[in-house]
Amino acid sequence: MCVVCGCADSPSPTHAAPQVDAASGDLHYGAGPARVSVPGMNAERAIRLETDILGANNRIAQRNRAHFEAHGVTALNLVSSPGSGKTTLLCATIVALQKRNPALPVAVIEGDQQTSFDADRVRATGAPAIQVNTGKGCHLDAPMVADAFARLHTHAHDQPDSLLFIENVGNLVCPAMWDLGEAAKVAILSVTEGEDKPLKYPDMFAAAELMVLNKVDLLPYVQFDVQRCIEAARQVNPHIAVLQLSATTGQGMDAWLNWLVHVMDHQHAHAHGHAHPHAHG
Repeated sequence: MCVVCGCADSPSPTHAAPQVDAASGDLHYGAGPARVSVPGMNAERAIRLETDILGANNRIAQRNRAHFEAHGVTALNLVSSPGSGKTTLLCATIVALQKRNPALPVAVIEGDQQTSFDADRVRATGAPAIQVNTGKGCHLDAPMVADAFARLHTHAHDQPDSLLFIENVGNLVCPAMWDLGEAAKVAILSVTEGEDKPLKYPDMFAAAELMVLNKVDLLPYVQFDVQRCIEAARQVNPHIAVLQLSATTGQGMDAWLNWLVHVMDHQHAHAHGHAHPHAHG
């Protein structure tokens, strides 16, 4: 868990012991109250540190959320492991939205440890993008998103409703716990990765509102049980929606675009309700 990794002052006997499976000998370091084990740090300190760091992040995330709502921005946090096809899907989505609704403003915040490769690909579609390089960081946080959003210049008061895609750093662990102020997290899983990912990385799929099964055009060539994957996702998150698509062939893209419109409508109604509470009985 990146909140506490490397924060130990020195090794100490307070290092939490793992839970040991008596039959197999397997070690479980995430079974304690902190759900993480860090050399030199006991569970109580780990919990305090996580609470402090995430609390500071979440306060800025709430400001981001209020800012987005005030300017009619629907922000979506795209999360996945590296190589799932996030950027390919994002570029295909922007092009499809430009054809369906040319007046819809779409902007992107790109997260990677290094390079501007993905932001350059997005900019080639004509959509504005800000690259955020995190260095050794394994995820975006709310202050990074606030800084990037301030540089996009797509949130003037006279703008219509708009979409902001936040493409997180490729990682199925750490981004799950960081609120950026988004309307929803979208977990993208390619059929080349294995159908057991939702059970291996449950926090990410529990936090997501939608799971996109990408690269379905490759199903004839890989061993991937779609139904088993969906069942695994709903085992950790009974309410998660699932879409199957191929960003390369366009299969399933209409359903994905319709989902985006649905989320924008819901976000607009939510923001309108906050602005005019008297109008809703």
